[in-house]
Amino acid sequence: DVQLQASGRGLVQAGGSLRLSCKASGFRFDDYVIGWFRQAPGKEREEVSCIDPSDGSTYYGDSVKGRFTISSENAKKMEWLQMDSLKPEDTGVYCCAAGIGTGLGGPPRMYNYWGRGTQVTVSS
Repeated sequence: DVQLQASGRGLVQAGGSLRLSCKASGFRFDDYVIGWFRQAPGKEREEVSCIDPSDGSTYYGDSVKGRFTISSENAKKMEWLQMDSLKPEDTGVYCCAAGIGTGLGGPPRMYNYWGRGTQVTVSS
């Protein structure tokens, strides 16, 4: 079975840092782009970042560029999202997802699998 398990929820002050983890199973990790999404109350789901484990290429949404860093390790089928200089507007439910890559870098055409969300709250 395909599983994506996220962890690392927490409450942090503005300007602080938090690291989220996502462990994948049930599919070939290096054949998929692995992404992070977030959704704040009353807002649409937003893609934060993604990484292609096959070559390490990354993508970041404009709102998090320079503050968030995505990484992965194929042998462990793990993905991490390091979040620095957090702002209150970063608050939301974060989840990881996987989709077949285009081979051109950036997000996949679509995400096929979705993991369980984890709450991140940034106080002012």
